[in-house]
Order: sequence, then structure tokens, then C-alpha cells
Amino acid sequence: MQRSSQNERVKSVNLLAHIAPDRRRKILPNTPPTKHTAGEDSRQKMVHEPKKIETGILVDICNAEAALPPEELYDSPALGSPRAAPPPSRPSPVHVPEDIGVGSLVEVATDVDQHYYGVVRWIGVIDDTATAGVELEQSVCGLGDGNRGGSRLFSCAPGRALFVPLPLCRRDARFRDTPPPDCSDLNDTENFDQPDCPVVPGVVPPLSSLGELAGKNRGIQGHHNSCYLDATLFAMFTFTSVFDALLYRPPEPEDSPHYSEVQRVLREEIVNPLRKHGYVRADRVMKLRTLLERLSDVPGLTSEEKDPEEFLNGLVAQLLRTEPFLKLSSGQEAYCYQLFVEKDEHVSLPTVQQLLEQSFTTSGVKLSEVPAAFIIQMPRFGKQYKLYQRVLPSPLLDVTDLIEGLPRQCTVCGSLARWECAACAGAALEAGALCDTCRRLAHASRPHHKATPLTVSEEFANILESCPVPRVYMELFAVLCIETSHYVAFVKAGVGHEAPWCFFDSMADRKGERNGYNIPEIVCISELGAWLSEEGGRAVSAPPDRAPAHARRLLADAYMCFYRSPDVAMYR
Repeated sequence: MQRSSQNERVKSVNLLAHIAPDRRRKILPNTPPTKHTAGEDSRQKMVHEPKKIETGILVDICNAEAALPPEELYDSPALGSPRAAPPPSRPSPVHVPEDIGVGSLVEVATDVDQHYYGVVRWIGVIDDTATAGVELEQSVCGLGDGNRGGSRLFSCAPGRALFVPLPLCRRDARFRDTPPPDCSDLNDTENFDQPDCPVVPGVVPPLSSLGELAGKNRGIQGHHNSCYLDATLFAMFTFTSVFDALLYRPPEPEDSPHYSEVQRVLREEIVNPLRKHGYVRADRVMKLRTLLERLSDVPGLTSEEKDPEEFLNGLVAQLLRTEPFLKLSSGQEAYCYQLFVEKDEHVSLPTVQQLLEQSFTTSGVKLSEVPAAFIIQMPRFGKQYKLYQRVLPSPLLDVTDLIEGLPRQCTVCGSLARWECAACAGAALEAGALCDTCRRLAHASRPHHKATPLTVSEEFANILESCPVPRVYMELFAVLCIETSHYVAFVKAGVGHEAPWCFFDSMADRKGERNGYNIPEIVCISELGAWLSEEGGRAVSAPPDRAPAHARRLLADAYMCFYRSPDVAMYR
């Protein structure tokens, strides 16, 4: 069957029939029309990145032939394996929007006062027309899933792939018109008039205090189910440098060809603007989401609801290839640790310290070394089921008894422990550490208990026999919470017990309805430090309905706790 003309194909889709006529492609003046054969009209071509701009890959249609010789044009290639196309005839010059590229948030105007919004997933040439492949926010009857003429140009849910002439796309007005926040430099007194959320190259240190960061239009702007990513990035980078190795590691031969671009977008378009100006617009985050969706094996990162661990797996493990944060005595490695425990019906408000020791005792493993960062997932499964209705995040995590080979203190007399008995320990690992004398006394009436010797360096043993055994602590610096599929973050704005905390919600408010945009907000919570003590936690949790809203959310909705060891991070 002979393929229909472009105009006929446009009319066959109800959405495209109403594209605003004044935005249709026009040939530039003084440009003679180019004649094409029927064979050439049926071809599908993709320009291979002849020009790049800040918002993504921009195909310069006017100079496509000059920029790339015919052998560098590709005929609908599969990702990573381009096929040379026959030399094409020169396409007619067209006007290409200078600010549209792959990853841009765009809208397609129609003549029925209906706008369609989406993200550009592909740009190329179809039938000598500069064309954008747009993944729409919502499904439309009659649209596909990114397959065009038997070739897979990009992947998305059925009914969301819209191919339109590139000039019919314009920047999404919901973000283009977002009122800029106060863009004063948070580390300097100079004022910067940068309403367009600029790229910030170089090295920008994390913030050391909350300062003027609190308020509306602060933090990372949420868009289209991005809260899982917004809250995680805000927790990882705003006030701490423990994850900064992700931003600066040089590329290695084993890395993805796109490693440097992913790292640059994360560093210069998200983390640095967040630290310098206190605000990141949603289209910057969408650029990272688009890269992750295209390059990782985690689908739906640009549109679907996801969990923080899925994002960490796609970014940290697969694309940035970071060394796992946790190394276990079993030889396993991990980026975060899921608590697996049995519920104690006599405990109504367990602490993370108690649950962690119980989980390590049950699994029979230990940490091989002190981690620089320790990400702990709470004992809940999915977005609904929670093992405990409330969990109290421990402000300091004592990991002394969780580290393999670390000197430990006898739980009875306080001297250097030489033995460990799992039966004596129960749920508390500290209770199982015994010196020689206390082991003999404790096991005299418990012949069925079997203690195992602890490995202690003789150099340490000679010193610690007469000195207290040092404890190793990690500091809580962030808690991700989830309620009705929406993630928010409580983050410590500084270091030390007296540092204040803040609450971040990337979708705290909204301007407009369907065509509106989200307004992120940061709220200072000076009393959160008191809530984290066991006495304070019990005070604000009973009765739950009378507790402050943020305290109730912290205890009831905790999903993931972030701990750090700044001293260890300095050497990694």
C-alpha cells in the first residue's frame, strides 16, 4: 500500500487535526522548493547530533548537509548501532526553535484551545521535515508507543508517542513563566539576576546552614511524579558532601559513553544550582530523568511513580558505577540496607538502632568496614504495609558492634571483649560481647551456649586493656517519608546535635490546574531535634492525632534514613 502524504497522516489523528495553523512549518523566504522523488519521500532519516545546546541535542536542519556529510546520516538506527543511509537530497531549510532539544519540556498548541504537554524524546528528519518525537504526559487515542514505520525511535507507554514537525513545539509555558525565586547567592552577598535557572559549572560546596533557603519556590521543583527523585537528591546533596564523589569521579574505560554527560547534568544543572541559588527548575530534573530512562534498565523514570531505591539503582549503580556504600562480611555489597525483622508486639515505638541490631542478628552478617554513608530502608513493604505504625529515627547510630573485627566492649564489666555469644545477645548485639572472665561466669549455668572468639589486634589489645573501648557512631542527616505515594524529606541543615532541620516538599503548592506548575517549599523545623530523642518521640506520638503535623509525618511515614560518617568520607 502506498504511504499517504504527510497532510493526510496528520488528519488521521484527531489530536493533530487541531494543531494551530499559525505554527505550521514555513519555508524560509528566497528558498527555492526542493524536488523529491517518491522513493525519497518514503525514507526516514535521523541526524546524528550535529549541534548541541544547553537543553539537549538540537538538529540544525538548515545546515544539516553542511554540518554532516551524507555518510554520517543514519537511517532510523537502533541505539548504539547506526546504519549508513543512502545520500539524501537536500531538505528545504526550516526554522528550528533554538531552545528545543532532546529532554526539553514542550507543549503543542492546537486551534481548539487545547494544549498537549510532554518531553522531547527524539529529534530527526521524517520525509524531509524536521520532526520531534514527544512523549505526552497523558495517553491520547490513536497515538503509538515510539515506533515509527517499523523502527523503534524511542519507547513510551502506548498512546503517548506524538510525532510532529519541530516548529510546532514550543517550550512548556508552565515552566517558562514560573516566577523566579530569590536568586541571591546563598554563600555570598552579591545578587544574581538569573531567572532562567542557569547552569552552574565548577565546584560548589554544600550549604553549611539553612540561612535564607527556607520559603516557597525553594529547593527542587516537582513535575510529573518526580517526588521520589526530588526528595532523594535534596537529601543527598544540599547540606552534605558525603556523596560528592558521584559528581567528580573522572570517567574510566569501563564507563558508559554517556557517563560524562549524566555526571555533568547532575552536577552543573541540579546540584550546583541548588547549592548556589537554592532552586532547581523541573525541566533541569527532567533532563536527568530522560537520560536515566534511556540509558538504564529502569523503565518509566520520566512519567511513572518510582521509589528512591529504583532511582539510586539507575543512577548510582548503573550509570555512575559508584562503589557500593556497604560491604558485608558475607561478601555481598549494597547501596542501601533493607531492615528485615519480626514484629515485637510489646514494642510500640522502636528505634532504628533497635531494628538494625535485630536485623543484623537475624541475618548473621556484619559490616566489613565503617561506611561513609549508610542508607537504611524501614521495615515496610510497598506504599501501604508497615510492620510498625511508627518508627523513631535514631539521631546517632552506634555501629561499633556491627563492624567485623572492630574492638568491642564487654557488656558486663566494660573491659575489652574477647568472645561473642549469639545466644546471650538476643536482639541486642552489644549484649553478646564478653571478656574471658565474664564468659566463664555467664556460661557456667548455660552449657548449651556456644561462644565464638573475636579477632582483636594485639596492638589494640595492649592499649585497650587499660583504656575504654571507643564507640563508632554515625550521624542521621536525612529521612525520606512517603504518604499516599508522595515522597518528602526531612534534612539536617548542618553538622552536630544543635544543627536545625528543615522539611522539603517539591510539590507543596500548585499554581493553576491541568496547565499549572508545582511550587516547591522548604520549611525550617527547629524542634525536630527534640522529637528524635526517645522521650521526645514518645511525647509527640501519644496520642498521635494531637502531635504536630511534621512530627506525626516523621514518625509514621519514615521510608528511608540516611546516616553519614564524615571522617570516613574524607578518605574515600
